[in-house]
Amino acid sequence: MFLNCHSYYSLRYASLSPMQLAIEALKVDCETVVLTDINNTSGIPEFYFASRKIGIQAIAGVDIRDKNNFQLFILIAKNNDGLAEINKWLSQVNRSLRKQSDILDFANVYVIIPLENLKTDKLDENYYIGVRPSQVKSLLTSPYKKLISKMLVLHSVSLRKPEDYILSKHLQAIDKNILISQVQENTFSNKNEVFLHPKFIREIYSDYPQILANTLNLLKTCSLNFDRKNKNKLMFSNSQKADFELLTSFVFKGFAKRYSYKNKKAIQRINNELEIIKKMGFVSYFLIAHDIVLFAKSKDYFYVGRGSGANSIVAYCLEITDVDPIELNLYFERFLNPKRSSPPDFDIDFSWRDRDKVIAYIFKKYGEENTALLGAMSTFKSKSILRELGKVYGLPKNELDILTKKPELVKNKDNIHKTIFYLANELANFPNLRTIHAGGVLISEKPIYNYTALDFPPKAFPTTQWDMYVAEDLGFEKFDILSQRGLGHIKDCVKIISKNKNIDIDIKNVQKFKTDFKVNKFLSTGNTIGCFYIESPAMRGLISKLQCQDYLSLVAASSIIRPGVAKSGMMKEYITRYNNPACVEYLHPIMKEQLGETYGVMVYQEDVLKVCHHYAGMNLADADILRRAMSGKFRSLSEFDKIKNRFFKLCEKLNRPKEISTEIWRQIESFAGYSFSKAHSASYAVESYQSLYLKTYFPLEFICAVINNFGGFYSTWVYVSEAKRLGANIHLPCINNSDYFTNIKGNDIYLGFVHIQKLEYAVISEIIFERNLYGSFKSFEDFLNRCNISQEQLNILIRIGAFRLTNLSKPQLMWAWLMQKIKAEKEINKAQGKLFFIEEEKFDLPNLYTSVIEDAYDEIELLGFPVSLSFFDLLKTKYRGEVKFRNMLDYSKKRARMLGVFVNLKYLRTNSGEIMAFVTWLDSEGNFFDSVHFPNSLKKYPLKGEGVYLLLGIVDVDFGYPSLRVEKMARMPFISE
Repeated sequence: MFLNCHSYYSLRYASLSPMQLAIEALKVDCETVVLTDINNTSGIPEFYFASRKIGIQAIAGVDIRDKNNFQLFILIAKNNDGLAEINKWLSQVNRSLRKQSDILDFANVYVIIPLENLKTDKLDENYYIGVRPSQVKSLLTSPYKKLISKMLVLHSVSLRKPEDYILSKHLQAIDKNILISQVQENTFSNKNEVFLHPKFIREIYSDYPQILANTLNLLKTCSLNFDRKNKNKLMFSNSQKADFELLTSFVFKGFAKRYSYKNKKAIQRINNELEIIKKMGFVSYFLIAHDIVLFAKSKDYFYVGRGSGANSIVAYCLEITDVDPIELNLYFERFLNPKRSSPPDFDIDFSWRDRDKVIAYIFKKYGEENTALLGAMSTFKSKSILRELGKVYGLPKNELDILTKKPELVKNKDNIHKTIFYLANELANFPNLRTIHAGGVLISEKPIYNYTALDFPPKAFPTTQWDMYVAEDLGFEKFDILSQRGLGHIKDCVKIISKNKNIDIDIKNVQKFKTDFKVNKFLSTGNTIGCFYIESPAMRGLISKLQCQDYLSLVAASSIIRPGVAKSGMMKEYITRYNNPACVEYLHPIMKEQLGETYGVMVYQEDVLKVCHHYAGMNLADADILRRAMSGKFRSLSEFDKIKNRFFKLCEKLNRPKEISTEIWRQIESFAGYSFSKAHSASYAVESYQSLYLKTYFPLEFICAVINNFGGFYSTWVYVSEAKRLGANIHLPCINNSDYFTNIKGNDIYLGFVHIQKLEYAVISEIIFERNLYGSFKSFEDFLNRCNISQEQLNILIRIGAFRLTNLSKPQLMWAWLMQKIKAEKEINKAQGKLFFIEEEKFDLPNLYTSVIEDAYDEIELLGFPVSLSFFDLLKTKYRGEVKFRNMLDYSKKRARMLGVFVNLKYLRTNSGEIMAFVTWLDSEGNFFDSVHFPNSLKKYPLKGEGVYLLLGIVDVDFGYPSLRVEKMARMPFISE
């Protein structure tokens, strides 16, 4: 009976989740429900699996509406082929290849036209008329009464209960960005859009039993079926046998590069992995990943394979990853095992400049009909929904800020605020917008239309309308093709070194980097600004506390830095044990044997596998199920409880002491909140070593590359300051020496034109084109003759000092431009002829100069930071603090005054809910130092934006790493412009 049901994937309209929709249908004894979300099919798989679970038959469809929510028609799939037809048609509409009104001659789809939209009495076989309950009485006089054999019951369902229309009304106000009072009737769900009992529907249509019969008969002809079998491309070549032979040949070809043939352990592991891969049907998946990296290599695209795929020696030999799983004792079962309930995936990072080209290759190679980017669903969260609801009620900006930042202050302020908080609670986690996954790509055996309609975001790559969780339920394994700035600066640095030093670097020679004494010594200093993943204040501090000097220590550091570790106390425990290994006590000899590398502390997700396997005797497949449950990727609590009971039974069987088993289990459970894959950490550490090597041996070229990639942890000026500290001569943009991006010549770094705010790309291009074609500019007049630039754009170049070659001051350059303009106008007048001859006056330019202070302020305005002077040089005072970073250790537990320019800030809440801050600064010598601001200090002396601050506090030293516990703070005044 219910041909027009909406879930909350009818975005900003309906209020039922797919599961709630199925449950409400069951309450009225409804056996079949058609899900027809508005203009999308994203909820269909989820609704299908929810309905099957509770015994409801799910049918697929879509409700087509215009931008004003006016219902045009409804499409209902007879079967899965019909769903594919609907998805394909809807995708073409989304891609603007056809209009919404262009209804195809569907073979497996019913088209239901609402009675009020009917314009003809001639209907094709699959076309029907929808009659709403409110329209039944009007049928008596309707000109279409003779089409009774084509009429169906059309009752819409969008709400769980009648009062939920209020939710729909507010969602529409949010959608249209209007006040609640401006929402028009008929644009949101009405109170009647709830499930009615079939008995009541039969009463409404009692005078027209044929309409009821038509509806039931149509439903009987419809079906829908999904399974969880592998949906990915099943064969890379022409047969599965050929695929396996191809994979095996590729693996052993790579093996010769990675290992010696004497390494029997590696060969045995390869053969074992290949058998599992073959048995589970992932041969094609590995071959496609290998094909992607082969393409990247052919185009010289730098990449890093990471994630759980780094647990695989097959992936290592295929050069998908650069992490040796034998070296790190990584379990393949962490990536793939026969009991894994969800598919694995490869994460492959590319430079932000190369990623889209790689994705374009994938679409071209595997076909657009079978390839799609993975979608995502943005949901309403507490702060966002409070702000949106506040706007609906017309609250001014200052009240919206209080509402989102300090909701406890206004929660019961008045009826409006009470309503806002009530609605926010009701709408929490509702889908808000369909977006795009960070990097997921699906390559399907069958056309993607079989499972989803497609959206076409700005980059125009087809994107699924459902997310990774639905993809997993359907049996897809995604490839994560991700973008990363760190890879960009590594790749660029190699090119810059080749150009500036005429040295070619094999950046893939990671083994060399990991064992380089100078690199490891450099790592231990924590001076890792610009290096991927290890440049944040927290990471630099951790490296210093550990005196990290090798690859394995860095792998561990990359894991324990993750959110939650500090809160759990395990990071501090690890640092303590690392620095005092002789004092470590182990719960059991097996814990020492398996966790000796991390001093008895569980640092990685893989540690769960090791402990469960070696201490409890659990097989690795079951241990991985437990590991996934611990990391929050497991949905069935009953299955988790089974694994927990199995753990204790196995411990009892092995006669393990109960109290030790209980404590080990407690540690495993507490570990759940912050567990991180060792393979993931190792992948990060590999990339970190590549950065470290480049910064150790080619620091200026490295920082130049970091500046050009705009994606480090810090602002550009911080990296410019680091380059200066490392010995570079920093030059302002120059018409003869600068390029679009920053370049380096010897020790001279010329900032790129791209950093100049409001300088147009067309102007930059013209300057570089002219220079490349006809050589350097010889004078200001030469520049003006060769480049046609507006006065505004010329003024920007003058103010930034781009014409330093002329030795003219900025005012003189402006006068010279003005006189050139006047001269050009006179030449035009001469060409036009004059009645009288007037002798021209000649003027000499006066001595006009600007001060270095003015220059610095121009640079701050146009670049965001000064180059001619430092921030400290702009202070009214000559005082630079009594303590610098280099002598902080001498002031341990002593009060010190330090002067620093603000770099970075991180707020945290204490256990009591108060705000404290961790701040990073640069001292006058260009060295970083950190400060801690506890709540009392922060309240009295808050940060007041960027600038240079005088700090008074106590120097605390934690495992050799100093920081300033601030008592007082004041921002220092600058010299006026």
